[in-house]
Amino acid sequence: MGLGLIEETKVLLKTWSCPMSPADLYKEVLRSGVLSRISAYRLRNVVVRCFGNRYLANAGKPARTLKILLPRLTSAELAQLFFIFTCRANPILADFVREVYWSSYESAARFITKDMAERFIRRAIDDNRTPSRWADGQVERMGRYLTGCCSDFGLLGRPTPAGRPLLPYRIEPKVIAYLAHDLHFMGVGDNALLVHEDWFLFGLEREDVLEEIKRLSLKGLLIIQAAGDVIRISWKQQDMEALCDVLTQS
Repeated sequence: MGLGLIEETKVLLKTWSCPMSPADLYKEVLRSGVLSRISAYRLRNVVVRCFGNRYLANAGKPARTLKILLPRLTSAELAQLFFIFTCRANPILADFVREVYWSSYESAARFITKDMAERFIRRAIDDNRTPSRWADGQVERMGRYLTGCCSDFGLLGRPTPAGRPLLPYRIEPKVIAYLAHDLHFMGVGDNALLVHEDWFLFGLEREDVLEEIKRLSLKGLLIIQAAGDVIRISWKQQDMEALCDVLTQS
């Protein structure tokens, strides 16, 4: 539900303050009228089911860091960070991007169609990746959600009779820094970090990630030592808030 909700997320981040719960945030947004064009019923779904699941998980840590970055990052950078957290909250979207979008991109396909999205979902159901069988209507709605969400985040273009065109999608440098540090502070080890599934959302393989981490080292954000397949990273920032302060000043 909600697709990308990029502009709504910016408004909600501005309104939210720690330690607001989703219910508290809903009441504040309803009181302030900052999203008055949305009905109260849909607003609750947007705040509680979408924003809450994406950004208020893990004691609100995503929202705390994104609120720091909100005034200083570009729209493209923010959208990519929102994309990461949306995929984490919605594994079916993450799998669709990794398995359908990037395989289509690498095979030089021009479009992703409604049928491709629905085939992906039906295959997942057949592979028991859903807790129960889905009705045809649910499959169709989810197919529209997947392609629409990819369009919101800049992976696909607007719908055409041939489908939604694939757009070039490259991760922004500050998003690389954020994601690397976020994985580190989540407890992901240095070697495991290079092959974490979040990088695959941007089409990055291990060697691609290693090159990007080396670029971060050249910028002074960290120190990396590589010997064969063994990687060791010295992290200069003590937490994500410290990293965000650095990113807002660069």
